[in-house]
Amino acid sequence: MQSVKLAASALAIAAVSASAAAARDNVQIAGSSTVLPYASIVAEAFGENFGFPTPVVESGGSSAGLKRFCEGVGENTIDIANASRAIREKEIAACADAGVTDIIEVRIGYDGIVFASQKTGPEFTAFEPADLYNALAEQVLVDGEMKPNPYNTWAEFNAELPDVEIAAFIPGTKHGTREVFEEKVLLQGCEDTGAMQAMIDGGMSEDDAEGACMAVRTDGKSVDIDGDYTETLARIDSNANGVGVFGLAFYENNTDKLKVATMSGVEPTTETIAEGEYPVSRPLFFYIKKAHIGVIPGLKEFAEFFVSDEIAGPSGPLANYGLVSDPELAATQAQVSEEETMGSNM
Repeated sequence: MQSVKLAASALAIAAVSASAAAARDNVQIAGSSTVLPYASIVAEAFGENFGFPTPVVESGGSSAGLKRFCEGVGENTIDIANASRAIREKEIAACADAGVTDIIEVRIGYDGIVFASQKTGPEFTAFEPADLYNALAEQVLVDGEMKPNPYNTWAEFNAELPDVEIAAFIPGTKHGTREVFEEKVLLQGCEDTGAMQAMIDGGMSEDDAEGACMAVRTDGKSVDIDGDYTETLARIDSNANGVGVFGLAFYENNTDKLKVATMSGVEPTTETIAEGEYPVSRPLFFYIKKAHIGVIPGLKEFAEFFVSDEIAGPSGPLANYGLVSDPELAATQAQVSEEETMGSNM
């Protein structure tokens, strides 16, 4: 593996403003728990194969990572934020307010959101979005009317599901996984059951109805998990009836403890996600602070290594851990090489 040496000259450092990052000897990364295992694998390989220290990778969730990323420019701020969703406009604005004006968005590939339960527990082998909506929504459609969620067991609204008490452990609101879960599962289920149309027919605006569709019950049947997937796994370990929401990679690394459900009849695999068959999938990203390139040793080299064919390609090690390679990976490689920032090609 060919190492690319960093040309960090006094001129390069002087080119960065006084508020920019001072030289630090390692790359610092934080954010999505979904991207965490991928970033950790790449960081370890980078440290072993390049003449730079191993990057420090922390978790905390997409929103938390982007918040830290947008705190400003300087050696006391992180260089990269991992995210299982795209950065939001309000986050871009917060970055700009703090002097982080040049951001490089890097799409590393795709991941699926899976629904898994205890290996020896009840048979949650098949779900539709409507099932998750009926189980977890704050209000559901009952006999043609919207009512506070009355369901205690899965079998009450779908006789093919286990007759056990509903116990779901879902990502907290700071996780990028939560946004995808809300939009691709709860919102879809709300539409499929007719609840969304019932709310609109009852006088709600479409925007308000969408918000109501994604509101989750607060009676203990649905529990937000603010930590990473290991916390969700621990909850399921202690509750035989529990169903958790995970990234595909985490599930594939814990098949000895978990069994996965299909969604709309499709099993989540690298192949079904790559082919667009599995309905609950999303792109994964990391964001680079351009002002730190050329100042923080190895930052650009790490980013280029991460999206290289041998790492993020279909035959790379990340594919073995559930990452679905981006069919436009070559364009991403060029974007990183050219340090193309968000909005620069518009």
